[in-house]
Amino acid sequence: MKAVTVPSPGGLERLELTDRAEPGSPGPGEIRVRIRASSLNFHDYGVVSGMIPAADGRIPMSDGAGDVEAVGEGVDEFAPGDAVVSTFFPGWLDGPARVGDFRTTPGDGVDGYACEWVVRPATWFTHAPRGYSHAEAATLTTAGLTAWRALVVDAGLKAGDTILTLGTGGVSIFALQFAKAMGARVIATSSSDEKIARLQQLGADHTINYRAEPEWGRRVKTLTDGRGVDHVIEVGGPGTLPQSIEAVRIGGHISLIGVLTGRGGEIPTAKLMAKQARLQGLIVGSRTHQQEMIRGIEASGLRPIIDSTFSLEEIADAFRHEEAGRHFGKICLGW
Repeated sequence: MKAVTVPSPGGLERLELTDRAEPGSPGPGEIRVRIRASSLNFHDYGVVSGMIPAADGRIPMSDGAGDVEAVGEGVDEFAPGDAVVSTFFPGWLDGPARVGDFRTTPGDGVDGYACEWVVRPATWFTHAPRGYSHAEAATLTTAGLTAWRALVVDAGLKAGDTILTLGTGGVSIFALQFAKAMGARVIATSSSDEKIARLQQLGADHTINYRAEPEWGRRVKTLTDGRGVDHVIEVGGPGTLPQSIEAVRIGGHISLIGVLTGRGGEIPTAKLMAKQARLQGLIVGSRTHQQEMIRGIEASGLRPIIDSTFSLEEIADAFRHEEAGRHFGKICLGW
């Protein structure tokens, strides 16, 4: 079978399309899945670029969607022909967060889904949403579930709330879509007027060009009559967190999801304390969270925003497209 591997050290120019043995029949509790699609995340970029060290020859990509071809003894949740999508933390089935690293994450600590077939425990997958393409389903494992957990599980989003999203990456776009589907108001930022127009088309109630307004936290306060937003989807990290703290309401909630601006920096802790806001870090979610999200997606009819799709052989070009930062929503691989 075809599989992409990451040599050690990594690098986009060093990604290899290899021919590996096709996996055999599933054992007890396992399913065999024909993988059809994946989607790109910043964490995957860290692995393939060498920023995140991985074992020599690792198969990358944490997101995988495809069709069940066979089930092992004792598997009754899935049947051949079912469309499925992978989970980010295969061992975190339910309950509170219990994983603090990526040692069990496909595409990092173990082989991922940049390949044609896998045989894995059935609990490593959930059903895909009814009517979704494989590429659409593949956007959910990391980006979709991160946004869902941040807003619904951790923040308790409800109709009438106001949220702030930063940028137009996969998590931020999903957050906008989930929030609008649940009756919330959305303030969205971008540095591109073209992307701002698309955010408005998706239902953003207010938009801010953060290059034109570097003190965008104050602008958010103005847009909310001085109150601030209930929830912030914070994907930037130390470079944007001070403005997010300015923008959040007293007693509000900030989901710290990304570190696109770096891993350390000065944070206005006194203002955070005065705001009495909750700053919560998170990494994706559990299998149960994913199943709940998919039920929500099926009830609302939400469809992900896919910027572009590349073939498996074009994986390096897909990541170069991500590097350029011109995408809006998710970049996918399909084969």
